[in-house]
Amino acid sequence: MAAADRLELVVVRHGLTSWNQERRYQGQRDIPLLLPEALPDLDRLREALAESGFDAVHASDLTRCRQTLAHIREGSTWASHPEAPRFDRRLRELDFGDYEGCTWEALKDDPDYRAWVDSRGMRATPGGESADDLWARLSDWLDEVLAEARAHGHRRVLAVSHGGAIRELSRRLEGADFWAGVVGQAQGRRFVFTHGEEGWQCGCSSAVPAPASVTS
Repeated sequence: MAAADRLELVVVRHGLTSWNQERRYQGQRDIPLLLPEALPDLDRLREALAESGFDAVHASDLTRCRQTLAHIREGSTWASHPEAPRFDRRLRELDFGDYEGCTWEALKDDPDYRAWVDSRGMRATPGGESADDLWARLSDWLDEVLAEARAHGHRRVLAVSHGGAIRELSRRLEGADFWAGVVGQAQGRRFVFTHGEEGWQCGCSSAVPAPASVTS
């Protein structure tokens, strides 16, 4: 198979959970989807990706991402792909440490929490990770995805991950503002990479699913 010189990497966030609804920091807690409330958003995502024809599929190993992937695979053209999805701890959400399970309301007057928010993730959470820690494992995973694309001719790859991970990818790959990279549940970004003399470069990204004004 010819080496790939262009890759679409579609990275989507898991569906709604009870902790999303309660605005709690989930981090690496293994919280399942909130069903049936999560289904409308998941159905829209499944419809948007049904005909995409992914060459490889990755996901965070946490339950909410496994459930999201299982739902969006149903009835898709890529559900019967011979290569099994790969579940990877490196795609997990930022480890929020002591803040996991807490709400903004409970933390808002804590000076350490305020300092962490003001740092835009550059400080590590107490007992958790910094944005640099998150990027270290995401970039390690991304390097493998891009190397496989080049070696095996992959043109389109799917990953089911978390909001913080997608925000960090947007920030590092395209220089997006820290807060601008936020995506909703069962939404994500389609990153387009091209390979040239300087290796892989991310040239642009777009919303997944596409906004209604774009698809209509």
